[in-house]
Amino acid sequence: MSIAHAISGEPIDVAPYDSRLGEQRSAALFKSEQLEVIRLVLPAGKSMPMHKVSGEITIQCIEGELDVQVDGNSTRLLAGQLMFLLGSVPHSVTAIANASALVTLVLNQ
Repeated sequence: MSIAHAISGEPIDVAPYDSRLGEQRSAALFKSEQLEVIRLVLPAGKSMPMHKVSGEITIQCIEGELDVQVDGNSTRLLAGQLMFLLGSVPHSVTAIANASALVTLVLNQ
């Protein structure tokens, strides 16, 4: 079952999943002409391979721990931390521990 996208003015729960994390899947929370927000869920050891998007992005770790590879550098992103990336920057994301994050993408760049 897919999660319906939120509409303007509607609250979205982005609290940590805690013990329910293993049951969750990644989902787009909303998408407009200029912005998309995704709740990314990665089990420990799983990754998003090296890729790039045209617009700027942020990755906000909500729970767990992520390893983000950018320009040959590895950075640990812990719960409560946020990373900003310029558009067209190749990057990959690997879960060091079960993790969820909010990924914000600026579209139409």
